[in-house]
Amino acid sequence: MSKLKVVGEKSLTNSSRVVGLLAQLEKINTDSTESDTARYVTSKILHLAQSQEKTRREMTTKGSTGMEVLLSTLENTKDLQTVLNILSILIELVSSDKKFGVKARVNGALTVTLNLVKQHFQNYRLVLPCLQLLRVYSTNSVNSVSLGKNGVVELMFKIIGPFSKKNSGLMKVALDTLAALLKSKTNARRAVDRGYVQVLLTIYVDWHRHDNRHRNMLIRKGILQSLKSVTNIKLGRKAFIDANGMKILYNTSQECLAVRTLDPLVNTSSLIMRKCFPKNRLPLPTIKSSFHFQLPIIPVTGPVAQLYSLPPEVDDVVDESDDNDDIDLEVENELENEDDLDQSFKNDDIETDINKLRPQQVPGRTIEELKMYEHLFPELVDDFQDYELISKEPKPFVFEGKARGPIVVPTAGEEVPGNSGSVKKGVVMKERASPKGEEAKEDTKGHDRTMPQQLGGQSRAAPSAHSFNNDLVKALDRITLQNVPSQVGAGLNAGMRKDFGLPLTVLSCTKACPHVAKCGSSLFEGRTVHLGKLCCTGVETEDDEDTESHSSTEQAPSVEASDGPTLHDPDLYIEIVKNTKSVPEYSEVAYPDYFGHIPPPFKEPILERPYGVQRTKIAQDIERLIHQNDIIDRVVYDLDNPTYTTPEEGDTLKFNSKFESGNLRKVIQIRKSEYDLILNSDINSNHYHQWFYFEVSGMRPGVAYRFNIINCEKSNSQFNYGMQPLMYSVQEALNARPWWIRMGTDICYYKNHFSRSSVAAGGQKGKSYYTITFTVNFPHKDDVCYFAYHYPYTYSTLQMHLQKLESAHNPQQIYFRKDVLCETLSGNICPLVTITAMPESNYYEHICQFRTRPYIFLSARVHPGETNASWVMKGTLEYLMSNSPTAQSLREAYIFKIVPMLNPDGVINGNHRCSLSGEDLNRQWQSPNPELHPTIYHAKGLLQYLAAVKRLPLVYCDYHGHSRKKNVFMYGCSIKETVWHTHDNAASCDIVEDMGYRTLPKILSHIAPAFCMSSCSFVVEKSKESTARVVVWREIGVQRSYTMESTLCGCDQGRYKGLQIGTRELEEMGAKFCVGLLRLKRLTSSLEYNLPSNLLDFENDLIESSCKVTSPTTYVLDEDEPRFLEEVDYSAESNDELDVELAENTGDYEPSAQEEALSDSEVSRTHLI
Repeated sequence: MSKLKVVGEKSLTNSSRVVGLLAQLEKINTDSTESDTARYVTSKILHLAQSQEKTRREMTTKGSTGMEVLLSTLENTKDLQTVLNILSILIELVSSDKKFGVKARVNGALTVTLNLVKQHFQNYRLVLPCLQLLRVYSTNSVNSVSLGKNGVVELMFKIIGPFSKKNSGLMKVALDTLAALLKSKTNARRAVDRGYVQVLLTIYVDWHRHDNRHRNMLIRKGILQSLKSVTNIKLGRKAFIDANGMKILYNTSQECLAVRTLDPLVNTSSLIMRKCFPKNRLPLPTIKSSFHFQLPIIPVTGPVAQLYSLPPEVDDVVDESDDNDDIDLEVENELENEDDLDQSFKNDDIETDINKLRPQQVPGRTIEELKMYEHLFPELVDDFQDYELISKEPKPFVFEGKARGPIVVPTAGEEVPGNSGSVKKGVVMKERASPKGEEAKEDTKGHDRTMPQQLGGQSRAAPSAHSFNNDLVKALDRITLQNVPSQVGAGLNAGMRKDFGLPLTVLSCTKACPHVAKCGSSLFEGRTVHLGKLCCTGVETEDDEDTESHSSTEQAPSVEASDGPTLHDPDLYIEIVKNTKSVPEYSEVAYPDYFGHIPPPFKEPILERPYGVQRTKIAQDIERLIHQNDIIDRVVYDLDNPTYTTPEEGDTLKFNSKFESGNLRKVIQIRKSEYDLILNSDINSNHYHQWFYFEVSGMRPGVAYRFNIINCEKSNSQFNYGMQPLMYSVQEALNARPWWIRMGTDICYYKNHFSRSSVAAGGQKGKSYYTITFTVNFPHKDDVCYFAYHYPYTYSTLQMHLQKLESAHNPQQIYFRKDVLCETLSGNICPLVTITAMPESNYYEHICQFRTRPYIFLSARVHPGETNASWVMKGTLEYLMSNSPTAQSLREAYIFKIVPMLNPDGVINGNHRCSLSGEDLNRQWQSPNPELHPTIYHAKGLLQYLAAVKRLPLVYCDYHGHSRKKNVFMYGCSIKETVWHTHDNAASCDIVEDMGYRTLPKILSHIAPAFCMSSCSFVVEKSKESTARVVVWREIGVQRSYTMESTLCGCDQGRYKGLQIGTRELEEMGAKFCVGLLRLKRLTSSLEYNLPSNLLDFENDLIESSCKVTSPTTYVLDEDEPRFLEEVDYSAESNDELDVELAENTGDYEPSAQEEALSDSEVSRTHLI
């Protein structure tokens, strides 16, 4: 055989066997008489292709003529076996070439293969490999359209048909090919026009009935996949509905539920039915809030401006078409599981401009303008001449190891005289001095460092901790959730102690609450505030034996704490509510806010998701369409209709949300024990539906009530991953169990059939709302229960807590001020709290030390729906005001400026995210408007003032809540890590950056059980440039500028792994944050204190010194929250598209230690008198 010249010698070596065989086959093509030789050569090539990856690559590599030779032979040969060999070779090549479909079209393989099918239609042996190739060709959209034009869709319907035991393999491949072809809209329209949707349904029913042993499940699934493809277009969905497809698939899928192996059929049927379910209008007159607040000025641009400019005749609930056909559902399906993609994807939201990343202190307002804040910093100028201090005279330094006398700490019911003879004067310390060997001694009993006392009687002594010692160092780690017996029983006040804060008192009673019996119509003169009828008319009490047993056996958990005042006072709460201004002018008080909450004495594990719960709920939703006569569809609560009266039927639940922080707009009874609930939009907004807080009454025990909140907007939720709603039972509270508990079963979160208008979806069309559904069995008849998204914490609760803290603190030991930062839009005050330790005397050195303490600036609750942020803040405040030695050391180390609630109006009126301006206040920090965003304007002003007087805070932290991640974690700001995550490693290596921003999160990861370092991120995103974290870092110049995010669900690591988070854990996190600040002080000022060297070595090991990024970046999508990465068996049921809505979240620059010391001393000298 002569050597043949082969095209593509550069890419194929002469020694390759396949090259020689292809050359031989090319020669044979010119001589049609050598059919036996062609059969032999093609069989050899097939053998090589099946056995060697190298052969397949050589045949498909660029420049190879292998495809051309094979197709030429395929077109010219008449030998059946040669045709089969070549088809088999082509099938083998598919796996080695991702562009096989394109090459096949260029080389004319589509036409050749299609002609073979048409010519040998009855030869199933030949048609099968041809269909396998057509299936591959059809995955390319251009190929699919081309094949459709050549009649391949019609050809497939000639092959598939009713149930038959013959040629099942051929039918399976034909169905797969058809499903791929119908993904093209052109082919799908062609199928609809020819009535093939009805044909597919008929064929599916036939196979479903006859495939009793379920041996042909793949064929049945193939039919469903074809239906799924054709219903991607509007015409296909309409044809499906007209052909009674909903009922057919519903009935067949219900019959498949009993066989677990048929779950793929059930899931695919569910996807098709959800897609084809007619889009419904949300049953509201408008998606704007039921409440209206007239703004002092209207923004020129933005969503609020658009809202005000919308003509009144425009229907903002739905678009003109409730089933928009412009949506490319093919793309939607491709993105279906994109949540599971690795985070290495390119994120365009990461800031890449180094100049923008570098912190640049912006002057902002002038010094003259900033002087308006001087009165909020009296600690910088006060000489304390009029204060009763611990010591009136300077004392010499004492380095002996003698214990100092105790400082008397007053209780809630007693004021301590300034000249109390029992007080020993404290030891004077000079600035920057380090007493050696000094020990603070205290009376202890085991681990309990508290002394027995009555609230109005004895006072408790605690040491004044002005220096660090080994005992205090050890005490830093003692903040833990220990179980200390504390009686909780009917008729008793049970104190809930916290190791880091002040104890709570349980309000409990067994009678009809005589102390509030007068509240039938009003609790005080003037503006009336009402409580419900249950508290006034009686309560389902437990019998005496049960009560006594409960009192003696059930032990509420308690934590090691200092004695102090009770922070909950129902009467004080009522008085505060009287002065709280709400847009709806609420006149009712919710029982949980009146009674108060204590953590329950049991753990609440993350709920295990039942298998198939979502498809069961979806099937019940589909039944509404199929069995419409079974639907009650009766409105039982409606804020939009002021004249609406609640039905009095005994079997109908009654709802209410007309109280502070309440949110429930409308309730529709669907079935006897099923209700659809609609949430209210944020005021002056048309979206943000997530926070809920409402009352339910009139229930019957033993009935499973299903609640569906049908207008949620986020594409995923922790409700799919073990989170439960909160429930508070008044009956339980009156029986001495006043706590919110996690409640509900069969919980899931999924996309529903209610259409979101483009007005509500930011211009995007075709969006749907999502449903939170949960089922509850109530324990008591005719109880009054409350449900909430998370543990409520109202504005009035904050005011009550601050008043109690202010009235209880020891003015000789704790410097506590509560100022008014500003008034909100509706006239409520925004409190500003200052906490530090009082100077020991008005002597120069003590005043100097007092004034030069670094500032810590904390804020919380800028987003009203993130109530967990307030509970963390409560833990911080209680710890700072507590009697523990470490708390005293912390107060002596820092001055705390705290804005505990940045958005009072939003909290009061039940908003989820916005203030009354209808804007997210955490997006206004760059250019806050003093009229629309007063709290942000003045909070930023405080920070600008501190920068102007050279007193930059050491730490700024904004407390937030997170709805789609577990644990507690931080977001910060780093130039180096931001550049590193753009994969520009060369640029990141050239950046020199102080790694101090990682110190505090690293400390917290070691001392706080709920904190997770791996979830922290220090990347700066473009979309976050106007958030507090980035602005305080970039403009103010605070290096350690953070957002601390607390989960709404629970933890998946550490001590609390597998548990839902509660108020105890949240408050503990607030306290641990304080402990972390104390350790940060020691690490940043190690020369200031005489600490054991081994301790410093240990703690320095906690801090990373390299620039390596150990924690993955949490890219921020959709309202401060990253992509949801948690894995769960959910995608097969959900059909949820990925919402790529970039929004918001939450960084830091700090001067060097030398600069800071210089600045502080200069300022102190300037202000000293």
